[in-house]
Amino acid sequence: MATKRPSYYQSRYRDRLRQQGYVKREVWIPPDYTQVLKECESALRAGVVPIIPKMGKERNMNQINNWDTQTLFEALGQSVPAAEGAIEVELVEGAEPGILLTMKEFGDLPILMSVSGSQIIVDTLLWPVGEAEDSAAFNTIILKTHKLFPLSTFGITRGPDDQDYYEMFGSLSSGSLLESVIFEIETLADNALQAAEAYQSDLKKVA
Repeated sequence: MATKRPSYYQSRYRDRLRQQGYVKREVWIPPDYTQVLKECESALRAGVVPIIPKMGKERNMNQINNWDTQTLFEALGQSVPAAEGAIEVELVEGAEPGILLTMKEFGDLPILMSVSGSQIIVDTLLWPVGEAEDSAAFNTIILKTHKLFPLSTFGITRGPDDQDYYEMFGSLSSGSLLESVIFEIETLADNALQAAEAYQSDLKKVA
């Protein structure tokens, strides 16, 4: 999987929204209403003024068994975001198969998913560790600010080019509803773009 700086995907994402005539507005809300805000945003983009719902309890699980890589891949491929072209879903073969998601509404940001036992991991690469101006100071900044990105956290992992990369990832139960899995995916994509903007000044300038 080819890697690019998150700012590349962020730029493509913003350009696509501008071309559609949208404008950016920053809002501050209680964390419990994150999903409601996303639903309102989707409705407004479709030209519909939404009626704000009350937060309700999650529906009972409608699946008997936990997800595995194959069943989750098939479900995501048949999901509403996939049908609407918001995501592309690809099965990655290997010793440990995974699911590669291309987030079309987030500048084609690539996200990799893996299912292992009772857990689903969702992650995306951010930038090489070597691009931080001061790695030790940057790590301290991340530890102090990572709570600003709900449902996601930072780590360091080996990339496909054998470099160490900062990554952003989230996890949830393999027994989660498909709606919860999709929400985790979209949250991670949004957080990755927000991180690209927040930490841009802490990275080396690339010509």
